[in-house]
Amino acid sequence: MKRTRRRPPLPTKETVSAGGVVYRSGPEGIEIALVVRDSPGIWALPKGAPHEGETIEQAAAREVSEETGLQVEPVADLGEIDYWFVSRGESVRYHKRVRHFLFRAVGGSTAEHDHEYDRVEWVPIGIAPEQMSYENEAAIVRRAEEVLANLAVQHG
Repeated sequence: MKRTRRRPPLPTKETVSAGGVVYRSGPEGIEIALVVRDSPGIWALPKGAPHEGETIEQAAAREVSEETGLQVEPVADLGEIDYWFVSRGESVRYHKRVRHFLFRAVGGSTAEHDHEYDRVEWVPIGIAPEQMSYENEAAIVRRAEEVLANLAVQHG
């Protein structure tokens, strides 16, 4: 019986990011802004790391604005997702936690998005989860849809 040698576990680094779901009322109903990287075909929510001295909500608003080109106003906390990954060429395993917020677009233009993504697309909220690359982010969009539905009921 051949014995295989197990590699020692990689050291773990904890990281935190913040981002969210930006929505607007469009001709077909509620639309959300997804950031797109054409190669390798990533459709995702905007997010990034907080700067020193920022609250997690401030970091989310800043990152969402930078990556989408939109001015945003916070509406609700959508909760947190987490995942593990190892970057190519590194010998560290990352545990990343991402806190998401719901934001209403109040100005700006997706044409003004930063260089991190190739484009920003408005997608109807009901079909956005099907287009998204990551199931945990799609779950955040479904949660945003529920929050928006509850807000509509409350405000008639």
